[in-house]
Amino acid sequence: MYFPVAGIEVNPLVPPLVAFVISFFTSMGGVSGAFLILPFQVSVLGFTTPAVSATNQLYNIVAIPSGVFRYVQERRMVWPLTWVIVAATIPGIMIGALLRIRYLPDPKNFKLFAGFVLLYIGIRLLRDQLRKRSALNKVSVEEQFQKSARESKKRRNAGAGGDSGRLAGITVKKFTVYRIRYEFHGTDFEVTTPAVMALSLAVGIVGGVYGIGGGAIIAPFLVSIFGLPVYTVAGAALMGTFVSSIAGVLFYRFLAALHPSMPIAPDWTLGVLFGIGGFAGMYCGARLQKYMPARIIKWMLAACILFLAVKYIVDFF
Repeated sequence: MYFPVAGIEVNPLVPPLVAFVISFFTSMGGVSGAFLILPFQVSVLGFTTPAVSATNQLYNIVAIPSGVFRYVQERRMVWPLTWVIVAATIPGIMIGALLRIRYLPDPKNFKLFAGFVLLYIGIRLLRDQLRKRSALNKVSVEEQFQKSARESKKRRNAGAGGDSGRLAGITVKKFTVYRIRYEFHGTDFEVTTPAVMALSLAVGIVGGVYGIGGGAIIAPFLVSIFGLPVYTVAGAALMGTFVSSIAGVLFYRFLAALHPSMPIAPDWTLGVLFGIGGFAGMYCGARLQKYMPARIIKWMLAACILFLAVKYIVDFF
């Protein structure tokens, strides 16, 4: 099948299958998988124009709702955290889109930029994994939650009635312009609202250039720096990515009208095909996340990101 905007020809089954596999695993950590789908489009499919960034964000729009729905259903959405991320990321996405068009239209330079972005994310994840378990309160909470999830599943399989198989959700205790505090599995977690906003703005700029909603950067930061459990940040990171990606696609569409000679608008057919696979993969990943050890998810993401980062930087030189 030929995709005129991307200028490539590929079997229409390939994009959804690739997106399903990637999103199934990455959605467990609150990441849509766009950070891996973009290099697949660039390096494997040969889609290297600025339109690839908009197509990648179109993938997010189609794929993410199923994962968010699952986290909402399981009452694991920290809504105050979500809206703060969204409010600060959208302006950053627009700034990043402008930088992508004006300063990074060359695929070679874009690869170098993407390589350093991925390298930074990978190092953060790797450092988090190498820290001592005893120093991380969130690890014990994550392990307790995972144990409860397994026990809950056993009770449901045994046919227990009532709410015996239902896990406790997140309870927001404080939301101000200075603080966000919530309870998860008997433990309180707190973050500073301005700090989350500053991070989200910076992530939005990077995401706007790279063609991702920002979840690939925000989720590791929330876990590694702010000390939040991965089981509570996944839904907020995905929701923030979803809303910011809508803004990103609209803004790229606006820029396309101002630069008619440059391919900027998304390849709608290709983006939707990737999105269909991601939609199924994210729902399955979000559904099974509570049974997967958090450390395994993080090691897997770190390995993938570091491999791609090194490859892109080496290719540039």
